Amino acid sequence: MKNKLARIKYLPNNFEILEEGDHVICAVSGKKIFLDNLNYWNVELQEPYFSYIEASQKREEISNKN
Repeated sequence: MKNKLARIKYLPNNFEILEEGDHVICAVSGKKIFLDNLNYWNVELQEPYFSYIEASQKREEISNKN
């Protein structure tokens, strides 16, 4: 399953693989995130983030809209 995009359902403390793959794409940076390294996501938006930096950027973007 090398280089296949996974489809994921993001849960509060975990995620469920809906379609097998080895990575997802960061919603902010567009970087590839291998599932073994997936640690940051937003359950409400169902989006993955490459690191705490992208997660913080998204959180800031959302708070600026409100």
